[in-house]
Amino acid sequence: MPPRLTPGAAVVVEGLHKRYGAVWAVRGVSFAVERGEIFALLGRNGAGKTTTMEILEGFRGRDLGHVDVLGLDPGEKATGRALRERIGLVLQDIAVEPYLTVRETIARDAGYYPAPRDTDEVIALVGLAGLEKKKVRVLSGGQKRRLDLALGLVGDPAVLFLDEPTTGFDPNARRGAWRLLRDLRDAGTTVVLTTHSMEEAQELADRVAVIADGRIVAEGSPATLGGRDTARARIRFRLPPGTTLADLPVSATPGADGLVTVDSAEPTRALHRLTDWALRRDTVLPGLTVERPSLEDVYLRLTGHHQGAPERVPERSTP
Repeated sequence: MPPRLTPGAAVVVEGLHKRYGAVWAVRGVSFAVERGEIFALLGRNGAGKTTTMEILEGFRGRDLGHVDVLGLDPGEKATGRALRERIGLVLQDIAVEPYLTVRETIARDAGYYPAPRDTDEVIALVGLAGLEKKKVRVLSGGQKRRLDLALGLVGDPAVLFLDEPTTGFDPNARRGAWRLLRDLRDAGTTVVLTTHSMEEAQELADRVAVIADGRIVAEGSPATLGGRDTARARIRFRLPPGTTLADLPVSATPGADGLVTVDSAEPTRALHRLTDWALRRDTVLPGLTVERPSLEDVYLRLTGHHQGAPERVPERSTP
């Protein structure tokens, strides 16, 4: 699937291939990410998303294809430092000195960038205020993940790469992180993330791409991916007391959970007929819901037929 390119895109990937021995981990991946956009790459473990992200970040080389991040080739050693100064990384595991404090850790990393954010500002942004003097080794899992996010933000990156960014967060912290990432997007930062949380992709991403067996199999907004916006809708409810399926004005099927389902390509019309029928009988339709396939439904459908061979990925190494 060729990317829809526009001038000045922050990230461009065209025909990307990467092989480990006899295994093609990535096979012809193409997409583009606009500046000031949140883009989510979704896929099963072993689908090729980690390899794709590592190539974009400059951690791995590629065998074929074109990759451009902020006008630079992440595989080019001569411009590696220039690229690292303009991107931020939040990996699943970041090695930090356990005996440094939160403030010392962030301040140390700030020194690697030409124009970093203020350390106190970053501490407040990620919700670590009050923990500045705590040593890293005594932080909880969620607090360490906030520190990871702080280290990704301290350089004030133009592009921020996130790998499962809210793993270990409680619900309040997760929603706080989402607000922060949306604010960064609105201020012009480009965000590229991987996540296994369909709720996170739904809440955050402007566009998503699904990768399976090393290939992009679908791309679009969370609302339209895989035809979500035009798929048949499911109207579900419990039968009112004293009624049967034969009494309903539309065709319905019973479910094991006690609800009946009306499957319709025209949910507005079907719902009007049902509610009109219920009102004329002076009754209600208990548990009434109207749903199109969720993002998770579409994701499972898109990836269910692409099991593929396991992706053989060696250990990540710093370029």
